[in-house]
This record gives sequence, structure tokens and C-alpha cells, in this order.
Amino acid sequence: MINFRLIRHLWLFSAVAEDQNFSRAAKRLGMSQPPLTEQIQALEQSLRVQLFTRSRRGAQLTPAGAAILPAVRKFADQLQRLELAVHEAVAGHTGVLTIGAITSAMIDVLPPLIERFKQEHPLVTVSVREIDSAQAVPALEAGDIDIAFARLEGNLGRHLQSIPLSEDRLAVALLNDHPLAACESISLSALADETLVMASRDVSPVYFDYLVGQCKASGFAPRIVHQVRSVSSQVAFVSCGQGIALVPASMDKLAPENVMIRPLLPEVNVVTTAMAWHSEHKNPLLEAMIDQAKQSLMP
Repeated sequence: MINFRLIRHLWLFSAVAEDQNFSRAAKRLGMSQPPLTEQIQALEQSLRVQLFTRSRRGAQLTPAGAAILPAVRKFADQLQRLELAVHEAVAGHTGVLTIGAITSAMIDVLPPLIERFKQEHPLVTVSVREIDSAQAVPALEAGDIDIAFARLEGNLGRHLQSIPLSEDRLAVALLNDHPLAACESISLSALADETLVMASRDVSPVYFDYLVGQCKASGFAPRIVHQVRSVSSQVAFVSCGQGIALVPASMDKLAPENVMIRPLLPEVNVVTTAMAWHSEHKNPLLEAMIDQAKQSLMP
């Protein structure tokens, strides 16, 4: 039997953990604080463990609360997916395809693919969630997503397959008044004494290691002062005078006015988006999306 009371208590626990404050969480949930406090206390009694420590600063997770939070968040995400599937079934839709994608793929590669897919499968719901490249493999292995669009290369694991969808030329993002900004193009060795803003290795380890390897092949170890979550964050840090960055040349159209994008010479190409999936998770909708993506690569 489904314990709906426990489900609600876990949902409320997640909300308080996110806001770190009972009154803010209650306001966001559209309820008064006393009932929220009572239900969290009921959950603590049921689990026989204290989940929060209360103080004037708000509500901080205890070690036990922090330990169960990841599982509760995953459970809440699965409930949302179940709710979506139920609503779509009631509405007459035939299925849900869940996609995990990095931000750049959501801007560039994914929209035309989804548009063509929806034309051929109008009764299918395509649910897109934002992920980091490093989250793609564990999300696919856990079955949290059906397909990933991320910056991925190399051997991803025994049951994971991937194909590259887009490549771009590597370029240098730097302030307009930087001495190298006057150059038509920049050699990688010219960056030996520069401080670099890099996409974090935690986010995209293969991409990070590739760039570091390119620098070492040019005779220097990169001086990395910041590791950030996305390419757009790299450009933002450059704009704030925090260093220079190696970014895809296509970032030229998104760079602020005080940032210049200059190509590297000799040319270095990087995979900006690959599509990956779990070969043992059989799903006709997944196969249809893979076929759609492969067709987009045909000349």
C-alpha cells in the first residue's frame, strides 16, 4: 500500500532543506508555518532521527538529514516523472521521452531535433532536463534519462553508446584591451603565461583533460585560476577580468561587448555535443530519436 502521508512529509522535508528556513518554505508552499513544522516533526518521529537543527539563522540539515536528502530528491524527481506520464496517458499521449542536455545543446543542437521528432511522433511528450556533462553517464546508467546530449568522448562504459553530433573550432576569449586581442589568430603557446578560466573537470572530465593535454603538447602547463560550470560562465568570468578562456568559436555570438573571441592556430577542433544512450534500455521512442539524430548527420 502506498503511504501518501510519508510521501507528503518527504516532499515537505525537501522544500525546507532547499530553503533552509521553515517560514520561507511554508510561504513558497502556500501554507502556514505551524503545520509545516508539525509535519516535519512527525517525519522525524517516524524515522526516529532529527533532520534539522533550528536556530535564528534558519534550519540546517543534521548529518542524518544531509545523508537522506539525495535519495529524497531522486524520489521526488521520479514522482514528477510518474505524474507527467499519468497526465500524458490521460490526455491520450502515447509515451514520454526524457532527455538530459547541457545548456549549449539546448540552444543549438536539440531544438531542431525535437521539432522534427514531434512532427513524426505528435502524441509523444518530450521532457527535457538540464544536466552537466559529468551527470550524463550516471543518469543514463540509473535510467533517470533516456538519452543525453552532452560534451562526451571516448569509452563511456560497457553499455553506453554515443555518437558526436557537433564540433567546433577552439578559440580564445579575452578582453578587448588585452594585448593578444589585436592578433587575427592566437597560437596556443602564446597562452603559456596567461591565467585561464576553464570548464570544471567535475563537469566535463574528458573535455578538460583534452584541453590540458593540448596545452602540454604546446610546451606549457596551463595556469588555471578558475574552474566553472559552463562555457557561458567562462566568458562571463573573462568579461569580469578574471583571465582568458579556451572556448568554442561559436561563443562569438554570445560574448559581451568587452570580450573578443579569436581563433586558435593551428586549428583545434573539439566535440561540443554528443548523443549518448544506454544500449540495454529498450525504448522504441529512444530508437526513433537516435534515428532522427543520425539522419541529421547525413549530407
